[in-house]
Amino acid sequence: MNITPDIELDLSNLSCPMPLLKTKLALNNMRSDQILKVVATDPASEKDFNLFVDQSDHKILNFQKNDASYFFWIKKG
Repeated sequence: MNITPDIELDLSNLSCPMPLLKTKLALNNMRSDQILKVVATDPASEKDFNLFVDQSDHKILNFQKNDASYFFWIKKG
């Protein structure tokens, strides 16, 4: 899936809860329907981000992970 983000946020090497907090701050400064790409290395981010979008108007358009990183494309609601 090829999604072009409006903003990219590299949160590598940050531990919970910082990836989620910094993602929320970034989304607060974006317009509706813009796309934020987040790179995180904290394993808790997968669960945290899914819970967050379930409780908000935002949507995870795509999610990928490799041995070291988690990649999220989040559309602001």
